[in-house]
Amino acid sequence: MRSCCTPDHPAHETAPQGTVPLTLTTRPSAPQPPAPAAAPPSPAAQRVAGRLLELPGGSFLMGTDDPVGFPADGEGPVREVRISPFRISATAVTNAEFASFVKETGHTTDAERFGFSYVFGGFLPSALRAATRTVPGAPWWHAVEGADWRHPEGPGSDYAARQNHPVVHVSWHDAAAYCAWSGTRLPTEAEWEYAARGGLARQRYPWGDELAPGGKEMLNIWQGVFPTFNTGRHRGTAPVRTYRPNGFGLYNTVGDVWEWCADRFSTDFHLTGPRVDPAGPPSGASRVIRGGSHMCHDSYCNRYRVAARSSNTPDSSTGNTGFRIAADAPAQNGS
Repeated sequence: MRSCCTPDHPAHETAPQGTVPLTLTTRPSAPQPPAPAAAPPSPAAQRVAGRLLELPGGSFLMGTDDPVGFPADGEGPVREVRISPFRISATAVTNAEFASFVKETGHTTDAERFGFSYVFGGFLPSALRAATRTVPGAPWWHAVEGADWRHPEGPGSDYAARQNHPVVHVSWHDAAAYCAWSGTRLPTEAEWEYAARGGLARQRYPWGDELAPGGKEMLNIWQGVFPTFNTGRHRGTAPVRTYRPNGFGLYNTVGDVWEWCADRFSTDFHLTGPRVDPAGPPSGASRVIRGGSHMCHDSYCNRYRVAARSSNTPDSSTGNTGFRIAADAPAQNGS
C-alpha cells in the first residue's frame, strides 16, 4: 500500500499486472554534491539548531499490537527500546526555514533535478490534472512536471502564503543536505517514535487512544470520503503549530506530513537499534517515513498513529512528505 501513501520515483516502480507503468522524461541528474562537513554551521544554521528541544531519553515501549494496525508494515511486536538523551525540533522544517538553507547553499532538490514531483490530483486545475500521468493503483497521485518545494502544485503555484507550513516535495537526500547545513541529523526511527509519543505508553496518538476527544480535531487528516470529498478544516498542509503540542512539546507529529527518518526500512525487529548507513543509503534502499499525512483516511490508510510506519526511496518526493531535525544531546561539562 506504499503508493497510496507516498509514491516512489518511477525508476523504482513495478506496475501491477494489466497496468501501464508510469514513465516520464526526466532531466539528467548527477549525484548530489557532498556537503562541506568541515565548514562550521552559519549563523542561520546555528539558529535552527539552537531551537531544538532536549529530551531525556530512557526506555520506552516501541511499536504496537493494536488490531487496527498493519502487521505487514512491521509495527509490532511491542518491545522495550532504550534511547540516549537527544534533541529534536518541535516542528517539521518549514518553507521559510528551507528557503534560508537554499538561499545560503544553492541546493537543488531531487524534484527540481528530476523535473517533476507527485501532487494530489484534487489540488490541480482540471486542465493540468487531465494532462498528467497517474500512479497505477493510486490514481489520485499525479506526476507533475515543475512541481517542487517552491511550486507545491506545479507551475503557477507557490509557497508564499505557506511560509510557516512544512516544506514538502523534499527527498531523503534533500533532508540530509539540510541537516548537514544546520549541523543536525534526521532522527532515528526509535527517536522519532519516542518523541512523538510525548511520554505516553502504548497509546494510539500523542494525546491518547481517542482520535477526537470530546469531538475536538487534534490532527490534520482527510475527513469525508477519500479521495473525492474532504470536510477537514485544511486543504493540504497546515501551519506547523496548528494543533496543541504533545507532552514533550512537539507539534503535529501525526497527520499533516510524513516525516523522513534516518533508518533504512525493515520489518525485522530482532535488532532494535537503528539501521543507519552513515555514508548514505544504498541505491534504491527505502528509508523510513513516520506520522502519516493530511491525505490519510481510515478507509484505506490509518497510518496517522504513533506506531504506524511506511517507507519510500531516498530520491522520491511528494506533496505530503517533509521532515524534522534532531541532534545528539550536548556534551556534559567534564565528560
